[in-house]
Parts: sequence; structure tokens; C-alpha cells
Amino acid sequence: MTDRLLAGVELGGTKCICILACGPGEIREQVRIPTEAPTVTLAAIQTVLTRWQTGPGFAALGVGSFGPLDLSPCSPTFGTVVNTPKPGWSGVDLLGPLRGLGVPIGFDTDVNAAALAEGRWGAGRGLESFAYVTVGTGIGVGSVVRGQTARGLGHCEAGHLRIPRLPGSGWAGACPFHGDCVEGLASGPAILARSGRPAEDMPMTDPVWDEVVHALAALFHNLVLTTAPQRILLGGGLGGGRPELLPRLRRALIQKSRRLCHGRHDCRRSRRLSGRAPAG
Repeated sequence: MTDRLLAGVELGGTKCICILACGPGEIREQVRIPTEAPTVTLAAIQTVLTRWQTGPGFAALGVGSFGPLDLSPCSPTFGTVVNTPKPGWSGVDLLGPLRGLGVPIGFDTDVNAAALAEGRWGAGRGLESFAYVTVGTGIGVGSVVRGQTARGLGHCEAGHLRIPRLPGSGWAGACPFHGDCVEGLASGPAILARSGRPAEDMPMTDPVWDEVVHALAALFHNLVLTTAPQRILLGGGLGGGRPELLPRLRRALIQKSRRLCHGRHDCRRSRRLSGRAPAG
């Protein structure tokens, strides 16, 4: 917690949230702005932030956005959205209009920002390495390794991992880029495209959930094998809105982890993930 006022902006696919606060327990103001054309949305965000800066003032600004994003400060296009399926937003400079506020700006993906928040205030507290997976309109992964979000050539796009298909499934998937990646098989739009019904209206007995569980458990398993998270947190409209998924996901992940041991011994990784870890 800090006694300084800080500002934050979350740019989402359907809405943007501007917040002025000292911490989660002391929120001064919050403004919701619909995500429309970039010029309209960014102008509205700038108006809110300018009002706050000329009023009470704030010491720093954090921006978390849908992506993909150029996060390299050395890049000439740092701060822009790159190659997004969201119409009109590819190549848009998010940070340029905000630099005139005269405060330090932190910039990351929305899912990385959520992961960092979980590490400071939520279910990732006390952990050095963990992953936050959001399942909704898309599937995003924020991987925190030794306290820092994982980046390199770009940022994590693990929601687009290609995975082994559920035996007998031949559906092409709904991702416009990869077809049957995890997002193309298990996101809200993928479920709607396959079944004709939104996920929130579909009973858990529907066989469509079998492929959703298979795809998400495969994603979790790949995270366990690569970034070695101490815990995997699950959120988003679908991830957090259907708690009935959690027991099935835990069982599927444990099963995949035990297969890794080739039946030779009781896998410590499986035991560690059996209770709290697959979803916080």
C-alpha cells in the first residue's frame, strides 16, 4: 500500500477502465469507457487522466492493454498494438498521447498486469513464480518468473499454443490465425462457434466441455514443464464464471503430470498441483 495517488488504465476488448487510487483498499475514482474506434477511446481516456492530473494529481501511471503489444523500449514502435484481430487497432500508439502527463508510465499486457496484481495483493502473494490464465473472449497467460513477467522477443502468447487434440475430435477450431490452438478450442467464442450456444448457457454435461477441459489442461501442463509455476491462477469471464470447471481441470492436469513420470513413482509435481495450484 502507498499513500501516493496512482493512476491505472486497463484497455480491454469491450471496455476500458481508468482508476485513481492509493491501493485496492483506497480507490478514489473509477471510470468505465467503452472500447470503440481508437481515436474515440484514447481521447476519452486522456480526458479522464488529464482531469485527474490537474486536480488531485498522481505520481505514476500503469497501462495494461489487450495485444499483442510492442513492449521493447528499444523499438521504434514501442507502446503500440501490433497485428491484433481487433479491427482498427493494429499499429495504434497507446503511449504517445499519455507521455504529456509528465509522470512515469508502466506498460504491459493486460494479463501480465493482472498477474502482477495477483502477486502483490491476490492469490500469488508469497510466490516467486506463478502463472495467471484468463479464459474469456480470448485466452491469455501472464507468467511471472522470479518476480518478473516473462518477456523476450515479445511477450507470452501461450493462449495460442498448439496442443495434441482430443482423440476423435476433428473440429477445425475458431482462432483466425491458428484454427485449433488453445484459444481456438476453449475460449468463449470457440465454444459459441462450435455449439451455437454461449458458454454460460451450456450445461457441464455437454460433451463440448470435454475438449475445453482437454485444451486448458494441456496448456497448464505445458506451463508446468516450461516456466515451472508454483501455482496456476484461473480467471476471466469463463475461467472465473464456471467454478464447476475447476475439479475437472485439476484431475486432468494431475493425470497429464503423472503420465510424465511413466508410472515409475508418485510424481511430486502431481501432488503439489492436486489441491490449490491448478486454479487459485
